[in-house]
Amino acid sequence: MIELLWIVGVTSLIAVLALLGIFTFILKEKLFQKLINILVSFAAGAFIGAVFFEFLPEIFHEFGVHHGDLEGPLLITSGFMFFFILEEFLQWHHCHEPPCEHEENKEAFSYLILISNAVHNFVDGLIVGAAFLIALPVGISTSIAVAAHEIPQELGNFGILVYGGWGKIKALLVNLGASLMIVPGGVLVYFAEPLIKPIYLIGFAAGSFLYIGAADLIPEVHGEADLKKSAITITMFLLGLSIIVIVEMIVPHHH
Repeated sequence: MIELLWIVGVTSLIAVLALLGIFTFILKEKLFQKLINILVSFAAGAFIGAVFFEFLPEIFHEFGVHHGDLEGPLLITSGFMFFFILEEFLQWHHCHEPPCEHEENKEAFSYLILISNAVHNFVDGLIVGAAFLIALPVGISTSIAVAAHEIPQELGNFGILVYGGWGKIKALLVNLGASLMIVPGGVLVYFAEPLIKPIYLIGFAAGSFLYIGAADLIPEVHGEADLKKSAITITMFLLGLSIIVIVEMIVPHHH
């Protein structure tokens, strides 16, 4: 039961991050973009940290690391391929600043973003729920990574909805509704544990986090010509990575 409380509490808090879109009302565009870059760098570090310091050790512990032990690698590959295919065919890009592409049909694209955001958050809920069922530090680390990614993601989605013709208040509330899909995702995993082993979802999460961190987030902050900006990017990446390591070191690891 304690795991369910953690799952519901954390997923609810992550969902509420969608309301941060209100800050786009008051922040100047230049400051907003600086903030987004900092958050994306931090999220990339947290994602990569969660993969290498939390997910992979759990997967190796469960499935083994010997040649011929293919179950773990297949799960990781499936998570990686899921997001690769999703972006290829649904055009679900982690765009944090409108306009992205799709100028020709921005209203239809805003609906696509809304639907894919709901799916995205539901999948996040599955992953967060599974992580807490594995172990508390895995759950906390996963939640940090997901929350760090959700802030720039939800700000970007809000901006796209407004750019697509939605009123700001309506866009804020509808975006919150899509974000709340993370809660039933987490709860579903808790009650489905007898049917689906959480470690399978963690294997899937390892591949998806690796894809999002390396293929989506890092390229967004790469290529800064300014040395100061590059230093900030690297520092925030290392901070995200370090927080995952600290959680792993200090939180009791009871399976």
